[in-house]
Amino acid sequence: MTDRPPADPRVEILSRTTPYRGYFRIEKFRLRHRRFDGTWSEAMEREVFARPPAAAVLPYDPAQDAVVLIEQFRVGAYAAGVEPWLIEVVAGIVEPGEAPADVACREAVEEAGCKVLALEPIARVLSSPGGDSEQETLYCGRVESSGIGGLHGLDQEHEDIRAFVLPFSEAFARVTEAEVTNGNAVIALQWLALNRDRLRRAWG
Repeated sequence: MTDRPPADPRVEILSRTTPYRGYFRIEKFRLRHRRFDGTWSEAMEREVFARPPAAAVLPYDPAQDAVVLIEQFRVGAYAAGVEPWLIEVVAGIVEPGEAPADVACREAVEEAGCKVLALEPIARVLSSPGGDSEQETLYCGRVESSGIGGLHGLDQEHEDIRAFVLPFSEAFARVTEAEVTNGNAVIALQWLALNRDRLRRAWG
């Protein structure tokens, strides 16, 4: 979330405060906006979980027709009462001055121990725009999956990440069987299902 959302004549900010500031922050808005019939809405209060932008990459080996996925504990899933060890794609926060593509390549090394040889854009998505400001840029990255696996992550970030390789068919089956619930992973694997033949031709 930017410190100053862009001016928009359809939105009137009546007040904005920051009730909590930590690793992330909570922004509280009092606002009103134009309705579809041209009138103004009543004033409303909304809290936003303010998060910086992120980048994610699905490492794909076209020669082996295999993907590299990771698994780690997620406290949000635990709080929701569902399985907290999630199968995911590599992802990380975009720091000021960084390009999302650079983050995707860096995180592939940190979280999965693999080097990205080429990147293909997938999409730019909003995780949960009803109350979360995070924007994520998703990629598919060409890798060589031989020897990839094991435990990764940065100790200072309390990361405990298991990387593993699956044939694409098995990874996609886990999506259709609802074993993959992380949104980025679902989007990326479904995108790959639609674009896999083209990528295999392009990436050899």
